[in-house]
Amino acid sequence: MSNFDQTASDPAGISVVVLKDIFLPARSFVVPRSNLAQRVRAKRGVGVTLMATFNPQTVLTQVGNGKTTLTSSKKQVLFSQGDTTDAVFYIQAGKVKLTVVSPQGKEAVIAILEPGSFFGEECLAGQPVHLATATTVEISTMLRIDKQAMLRSLQDDRTFSALFLAYMLTRNVRIQEDLVDQLFNSSEKRLARILLLMAHFGKDGTPVEVIPKISQDTLAGMIGTTRSRVSFFMNRFKKMGLIHYESGLHVHSSLLNIVLHD
Repeated sequence: MSNFDQTASDPAGISVVVLKDIFLPARSFVVPRSNLAQRVRAKRGVGVTLMATFNPQTVLTQVGNGKTTLTSSKKQVLFSQGDTTDAVFYIQAGKVKLTVVSPQGKEAVIAILEPGSFFGEECLAGQPVHLATATTVEISTMLRIDKQAMLRSLQDDRTFSALFLAYMLTRNVRIQEDLVDQLFNSSEKRLARILLLMAHFGKDGTPVEVIPKISQDTLAGMIGTTRSRVSFFMNRFKKMGLIHYESGLHVHSSLLNIVLHD
């Protein structure tokens, strides 16, 4: 099912995409596959160096009172969609999944956040309730920073404020790429891109050899398709030698060919 209705031309001759009655210039979109390819080739992502300076010790040092260290078990709900926002969380170890549920009960996975990530930051912008549910994927350790403590730190400490801004800008770029990917790429390409990103292809350093266990239901929720389609593509990738299973899921750089193929 197409995410957009049609492509047309406006009186000025600019190609536009009609999306739920909203007209957007098609030339304003950059398909994220090219960005991923550039990052893989250059071994560097947009803003990765800035994000690398963010470490648990920085947060512990710069944020004064109002922070608590939490250790959560696997599949523990940290907050639910609709709960009141009152704190920012910083992941020190483990992973956290953000999900949203539609009024019809359909669930979608927004992101799986790794160590070094913030979430719950919508409270800083005056958002009264959480728009997503945060659940740990595995045993995790994180800092819970009260809203007022976070605001004080951002106002009083320019270094901390600059680091946090750099992180949020980098995350905003990723969100934009995810949106364009969802709008324009096939479910097969979206799955290949997610697997490459989870294996840290395109980031500084060496990609991870094994992706931690993740269910096909979760992958389906991340790319907006069914579990059966994910299973079909995973089997296809395996037969093509693009991935293999050995004490976990191994992703090969050759999977990038699926993303680049027109």
